[in-house]
Amino acid sequence: MTLGSALGGVAQAGQASDPVRAFLRQYLAREFVPFVQVALGVLTLLAFYYLSTYLVRLLGRPIARRFQRQSVAQTVLRGIRLGTLVLGSVATGAILGLGFPDIVLSVTVFSAVLGLVLAPIIGSLIGGLFVLADQPYEVGDMVELDSGQRGFVEDITLRYTKLITLDNTFLVIPNSDIRERDVINYSAEDTRTRLRLSILVTYESDIPQARDVIESAAGGVDDVVEGGPDIRIGAARYPAKPTCYIDEYGDHGVLLTLRYWAKTPYKLLTVRSKVQTRLWGRLHEPDVDVEIPYPHQHLVFDETSGEAAVAVRDGERRAAEPTADEPPSASRVDGDGNGVGDGRDPDHGDGTGLDGAEGAGDDR
Repeated sequence: MTLGSALGGVAQAGQASDPVRAFLRQYLAREFVPFVQVALGVLTLLAFYYLSTYLVRLLGRPIARRFQRQSVAQTVLRGIRLGTLVLGSVATGAILGLGFPDIVLSVTVFSAVLGLVLAPIIGSLIGGLFVLADQPYEVGDMVELDSGQRGFVEDITLRYTKLITLDNTFLVIPNSDIRERDVINYSAEDTRTRLRLSILVTYESDIPQARDVIESAAGGVDDVVEGGPDIRIGAARYPAKPTCYIDEYGDHGVLLTLRYWAKTPYKLLTVRSKVQTRLWGRLHEPDVDVEIPYPHQHLVFDETSGEAAVAVRDGERRAAEPTADEPPSASRVDGDGNGVGDGRDPDHGDGTGLDGAEGAGDDR
């Protein structure tokens, strides 16, 4: 083979491989480039995710010092994280070839669908904004719902409020629901909580002594405010020490009402039990002339009670027995000998009142 023929064969082989190279170049461009775009989009989204976490850690303390409310600070930090993730999603869409109008259109359609399907959640979000604005309670406060459930506020979000009850169970309430319910906040401003106790004593009791005993019994409990400056509620002031009042005069005794302040609202039932236990012991002391009324009957007998009853029974018995001068009654006459009175009067025939007429007929 000559050199010219060899070069010609190589040239022909190169011309034959050009279509293959072109095909491979187009295939790789069509398949590899989208893969690279997807990989870049995922990396961008991860980068914005870690950026949002870093921003939350970096701005957490300054925001907490700025707002001074844990619930508001948490909501602001959640907004920063959500905004960072939204920017990351927009950047990822741009890398994948989605233009800004396409992204806006997609978000609009998606928001319309969410508005129809997730209307309750949107209502909870709006309720969360009102809860954060009205500030009826804060994280860590002890609250009581209108259903009687008590607990501590664990978390406040835009969608719900989470409570941990005194039974160590979690209670999640949507903000749209909790805005329509009555909520008692025991931890707002002053944690001292006033309690009351009603005691009924007899009219024979020493009322001034009863009031003193009740007040001293409540003041001796550790969790009860013993005294000090008056506690202000609004424009009114109330005594801090336990105070017993005469509430009303009832059918069975005098109703006394004790008002006292618990130092903290966290164990109200325990405080109430301690006060009543101490009061029960004080009322049973020998030198205390106080009696608690209870349902009972008091029977009174005098020197003539038994004689009168015996005289009544004897009088009834004598009235029922016939005397010697009195003929037997009609009911005691047994005319037919069967042992049962037949009601016939011995002086008036058969007692029917028709004996005279029948006798007249016989005379004829």
